[in-house]
Amino acid sequence: MNRNFSAERPNQLWVADITYVATWSGFVYVAFVIDVFSRYIVGWRVLNSLQTDIVLDALERAFWARGKPQGVTHHSDRGSQYLSIKYTERLSEAGFKASTGNVGDSYDNALAETINGLNKAEVIHKKGPWKGCDHVEQATLTWVEWFNNRRLLQPIGDVSPAEYEKLYCQHIESTAA
Repeated sequence: MNRNFSAERPNQLWVADITYVATWSGFVYVAFVIDVFSRYIVGWRVLNSLQTDIVLDALERAFWARGKPQGVTHHSDRGSQYLSIKYTERLSEAGFKASTGNVGDSYDNALAETINGLNKAEVIHKKGPWKGCDHVEQATLTWVEWFNNRRLLQPIGDVSPAEYEKLYCQHIESTAA
């Protein structure tokens, strides 16, 4: 991708990443899948395990939320979960093109890292300490709903991700008419 985090339409390019949250019962992990076009969080999952299931679950949620789109480029870092046979096979089955960043280059997945950073700044660091996985999951659910539908983002014209996609669909419909 060469750090080109732009897309001309929804479901053209998705980025994914995992972050961690310290809780009283140990670390829990949060995986996000983001549509680059609008910054819409299309899939996410919170688990107390860093196995491949966390990223597979987030990906399956994204498939379900987006109606199983075809031809999406999926970009992630080179974490073992994203390079696992189960994950790469699932991307292939879905008709996705897999893309991974360079080893040790956090800028190669900067957009996904930005979403992790916003989640930590707006929820995790503000509302902790966290009791455990259930509490982080509930807070993540609330934040994702707010982020997608009400958070205004400067890179997309100071509108929410959902509004940006709605405006795109309206434009496509009016152009077709």
